[in-house]
Amino acid sequence: MTRGSGEHIGFLGGGHMGRALVVSLLRQGADPASITVGEADAARRDALATELGIRTVADNLAVALDADILLLAVKPQDMYAALRPLQDVLARRRPLLISIAAGLTVAQLRDALGAAASSPVVRAMPNRPAMLGVGATGLHAPPDVSAADRARAAAVLGAAGIVAWIEDEALMDAVTAVCGSGPAYFFRLAEALAEAGRAQGLPAEVADRLAAATLAGAGAMAAADPQLAALRESVTSRGGTTAAALAQFEADGLGRSVARAVEAAVVRGRELAAAASGA
Repeated sequence: MTRGSGEHIGFLGGGHMGRALVVSLLRQGADPASITVGEADAARRDALATELGIRTVADNLAVALDADILLLAVKPQDMYAALRPLQDVLARRRPLLISIAAGLTVAQLRDALGAAASSPVVRAMPNRPAMLGVGATGLHAPPDVSAADRARAAAVLGAAGIVAWIEDEALMDAVTAVCGSGPAYFFRLAEALAEAGRAQGLPAEVADRLAAATLAGAGAMAAADPQLAALRESVTSRGGTTAAALAQFEADGLGRSVARAVEAAVVRGRELAAAASGA
């Protein structure tokens, strides 16, 4: 979604993920005048306008009145309250709606939309590296969303990195657990790696820098060739230090721990969706 597309993009919510997507669109050449963010927090609203040069407003209705594409970037538990006052204007305008709220299904979103329930709705789960243009997003659209609207959604999220379409909506919770939450897992591993380096005598600053650079370098290798098992094997010499470390990971049940962590994230996403329905 670059300069000259002619579409106005609105955001309900200017938090971390909303901001990341705005930054990614601007990096791809979107005109700042074509982006409006509705944000209740005055300090956040002012920062977005000052730092990014976009229009920001306190009233979501002003966003909905102009938007050809509307990004729903509020928390799941706040979605119903955010959409109910906009039902009439959305019913008239029928913008493409893209929700990045974890857990909320298309059916729940349409329930919140009321009179605007016939608007095209796409679910998306991006992640924070979107702000650097190296994000990953899972997308789901129900069958009634046209190929043209699917392409529009892919263009918006594609500005932030790679996109992958998920045909079975039930799998979006797994996308959230793997992709949306995933960066934090790798940051935690890098933290643990730095902590272990310090325990072995490395100065704290050196351990932190080495762990962070290793994380970035490994990520760059994976981006260039996403054959993960082959990459692991390529840096593991038989009987060497890496092999010894990996063997300890396996002995300590790393795979099982990660599987349980992802399952916990999936369960939490479903709980958030259930709580939002009762809001």
